[in-house]
Amino acid sequence: MKKSFTSVLLNFLLPILMVFIITSCSKKFVFNNSAIVPAAEGSIKMKKDKNDNYGVKLSVKNLAPANDLVESRNTYVLWANTRNNGIKNLGQVKNETGLFSKALKSELNTATPFEPQSFFITAENKADINYPDGQVILKTK
Repeated sequence: MKKSFTSVLLNFLLPILMVFIITSCSKKFVFNNSAIVPAAEGSIKMKKDKNDNYGVKLSVKNLAPANDLVESRNTYVLWANTRNNGIKNLGQVKNETGLFSKALKSELNTATPFEPQSFFITAENKADINYPDGQVILKTK
């Protein structure tokens, strides 16, 4: 059975178009360079969903373990500066090494009903806290 040129073209272009539409609605935040963890680099993609929540996807590379810092801590926490609701804890950030790489990678996928304006990561002794207590490690522009 022969496929028409149009159907082949649609089968090829449709997935690309869908990715473009989905990613074009998201906002990207990039972390500034850190004097505390200079090798760390990362970003956050944020997208508002149909329920008016904000999906947040964090990706950081080369974030040294929190217990290796000069001010040793137990974990990292991602925070959002929100438009009208102050600072919100978005969750614990854990480091993992890749299957074929020793590079440290940190990812966190979460959601919040509060509109984030910027983000920052702190080194903390506990993850389940309401306000940042530790040193700011990374912050977005």
